[in-house]
Amino acid sequence: MTGVPVLPQVALVGSALPQHVRTAFGVGESEPRPVVWAGRRAWHCGDVLVRPVADNAVAAWSARVLEGLEVEGLRLARPIRSSDGRWVVAGWAASRFVAGTIEPRHDAVVEVATRLHAATAALPRPRLLDDRDDLLTRSAAGAFGERRLALDQAKGGELYTALATYRRPVRSAPQVVHPELFGAVLFDHDGRPALIELTPAWRPKEWAAAVVVVDALAWGGADDELMKRWAHLSEWPQMLLRALLYRLALHAQHPEASARTLAGLDRVARLVAPLL
Repeated sequence: MTGVPVLPQVALVGSALPQHVRTAFGVGESEPRPVVWAGRRAWHCGDVLVRPVADNAVAAWSARVLEGLEVEGLRLARPIRSSDGRWVVAGWAASRFVAGTIEPRHDAVVEVATRLHAATAALPRPRLLDDRDDLLTRSAAGAFGERRLALDQAKGGELYTALATYRRPVRSAPQVVHPELFGAVLFDHDGRPALIELTPAWRPKEWAAAVVVVDALAWGGADDELMKRWAHLSEWPQMLLRALLYRLALHAQHPEASARTLAGLDRVARLVAPLL
């Protein structure tokens, strides 16, 4: 089970794991085994996973945070430094292997979001977010009414414009959150969740939980009651709206988006609209 492909894909760095990268992370003698880990290609070397990263700065920030972060009930893939102390070597990062697969445990992923963001609440705003202008950042800014976006009307822009009129001010404070937890949380045979990395955003924690709910309803086969089971979260209708606008903005800007993938967001819109 995976989400719709609306996010930038991590390209492989070459056709295999380079020997100098293996040596740098101390696994030069281990035979690398290609695997798919949380929906991404990686190389399993003993108890270490080495993977290509899309953004060196984000990967290094994520590693620094995960090195010391403690989250109740959540296993974390602890990052590994290279022999010279770096978190990223030639576009590759490494971490301890944590067992698990992606499963449709949607409420459990929302629970991960609440626990994770309780632990990240005290983190300062990452400097790497300053002047950032990638697809995720633009879409989130549009969803919160901070930026006007030029969106493909046929791929979600029309629905985005209609729903944006229901946006109202919110009071929930921003903090460091992971906005892409759907499809990023692994579960082992005992149902224990694990997280392999962090993607930072500076938004309310309730919004990050709402993004999980929107994704699960749109593409994960979640039941309609999922949205109601988390209605106790602060400013929930407006957070759901902003999460839906975020996904619509991403969808309308993505070259691989289609009418088929938009159908899931249409379904979510029908569920969220009566709450606004």
